[in-house]
Amino acid sequence: MSVELEEFELWRDRGDDAPLIIRGEARLPQNPKGTVVICHGFKGFAHFSFFPYVAEQLAGAGFRAVTFDFSGSGVGEDRESFTNKDAFTHNTYMQELDDLDAVVREARVRDWIEGGYGLFGHSRGGGTAILHAARDSNVKALVTWAAISSTNRWPPETVADWRQRGYIDIPNARTGDVIPLGIELLHEVEEFGETELNIPSAASRIMAPWLIVHGSDDETVNVSEGERLAELSSGGTLRVLDGVNHSFGGKHPLGEITPTLVAIARETVGFFETHLTVG
Repeated sequence: MSVELEEFELWRDRGDDAPLIIRGEARLPQNPKGTVVICHGFKGFAHFSFFPYVAEQLAGAGFRAVTFDFSGSGVGEDRESFTNKDAFTHNTYMQELDDLDAVVREARVRDWIEGGYGLFGHSRGGGTAILHAARDSNVKALVTWAAISSTNRWPPETVADWRQRGYIDIPNARTGDVIPLGIELLHEVEEFGETELNIPSAASRIMAPWLIVHGSDDETVNVSEGERLAELSSGGTLRVLDGVNHSFGGKHPLGEITPTLVAIARETVGFFETHLTVG
């Protein structure tokens, strides 16, 4: 199937001299069946590990696949290196929700979305997708891999250190970077954690078909979080993969495509084929 790749760049004003920049691309097959918007997770980006592979599989099956870097991802113009550390430092959940809104609006302007659409998210991106899907009835199918079930994720000793210093250090084992994460995120969760950023509440309100995928050996987001989301949801289907970790066997760069990744990507595409149609 012929697939066209179209890039985009969105600039959002945050009220100072450092605009928020969202960079992304859409894979556009001929005669599309529908559209899926893909959300990466914390310390991730659109070109990270398995995201391009999943997007390619969706496009190959006839879906428009929209991938993008959240404005606070920290990656720069090369779409790969963490050269925009200030953006990472000041990123928040609400900012990511606003980013996702902006991408969906742009996709509608470009006629990439017609009516309903699908949403895919991994890890923290899964949490963002859940929050978005709960407030947008145009999300007709949702798939999350290793999604978080709460926005408040820090033990008391970390919170105490965060308050004292005004930031916490976030290491990236892959790159060796250590990037400070500002206290704005903590303040936001304390203010909105029970309302706009309440993932359990959002999960209970999602009416669209929802595939919840989690590895039993997830070292970053425990499988109990996937089980909790499934219990809360009314239309969720839980798939626990035995012996599978947070990245589903994918590394960066991806290199080998593991049988697990092939299988769960195929199931994900099949889920959207079953539940997502144009209009």
